[in-house]
Amino acid sequence: MPRPAPIQSAAKPGGKRVRLLTAFAALATIVSVLPEPVKSATDPQNAAQGAYWNQQAAASWIALQDRLDKVFEPLTRRAIAAASPRPGERVLDIGCGCGGTVLALAEHVGTGGHVLGVDISEPMSARARQRIAAAGYTNLEIVVADAGNYAFAAGESDLLFSRFGVMFFPDPAAALANLRLAMRPGGRLQWVVWRPLTDNPWFRIPLEAALPVLPPPAPADPFGPGPFAFADPGRVIHLLQAAGWRNPKLIGNEAELALGSDPAAAAELCTWVGPLARRLIEAHATPALHQAACRCVERALRARATADGLALSASVWLVSAET
Repeated sequence: MPRPAPIQSAAKPGGKRVRLLTAFAALATIVSVLPEPVKSATDPQNAAQGAYWNQQAAASWIALQDRLDKVFEPLTRRAIAAASPRPGERVLDIGCGCGGTVLALAEHVGTGGHVLGVDISEPMSARARQRIAAAGYTNLEIVVADAGNYAFAAGESDLLFSRFGVMFFPDPAAALANLRLAMRPGGRLQWVVWRPLTDNPWFRIPLEAALPVLPPPAPADPFGPGPFAFADPGRVIHLLQAAGWRNPKLIGNEAELALGSDPAAAAELCTWVGPLARRLIEAHATPALHQAACRCVERALRARATADGLALSASVWLVSAET
């Protein structure tokens, strides 16, 4: 699949920034002709999630895959350390996206283990398969499916892992019960999920900076599918216990996410992923609106840049439980 050129600094509105928008539009066109996304005929929320992750969101995540893996590396490393995958284990990676976490988990389970990555996005899964093939692994598998109702092999998995992939279930109680069925006795769960928006400058600063140029948002359920659906620890514990998981725990963790030394390039990144990106997609943003949002975010980030570069704080929960 063709990928757009790397993000570059935009010295003039309408210059390099327009070329970046054009590159994403080209990738979005390629994505639009791929097979129909996984969806549920009876659940509009499932269908909406399938459409979102198979269209505009897929295009930006694929294009930015290398950079996002580097940005999230501190959180990925901590989540995998907490999960402690062991040689020979069978691992489920939910919401595996472009495959970065699948490859990281493979280093720990070795050739005697197995990692099954599950994602609802066909384009992102295709990219994950490309990366697995390039790395030469034969014990990694990617399935395009809704993990909330997928028929996993019962009782075969040792570890249920996810980096920011489990907050999008329309029916989280049913999804967690379904995932529980895939686990062996003594199996364990380890996720990293976002804490509230107010605790996450990584998301909050770009979104607040762009608010003056954004249309008002549509009413939204604070517990509906989205990055902050599992931000409330009490809700997460209740859902896990109701689904049959034992000893659920949430440990707060923070990290500085390095965004490089160029505020313009960092602003571009912030408009293509996260809550601001979703707001722009929902607004059917024109190139002019996207550029306006980029300029607002760039000003906010430039004010926070230091001689060591630019970094924004991220706040997450490390979630664990047992079967």
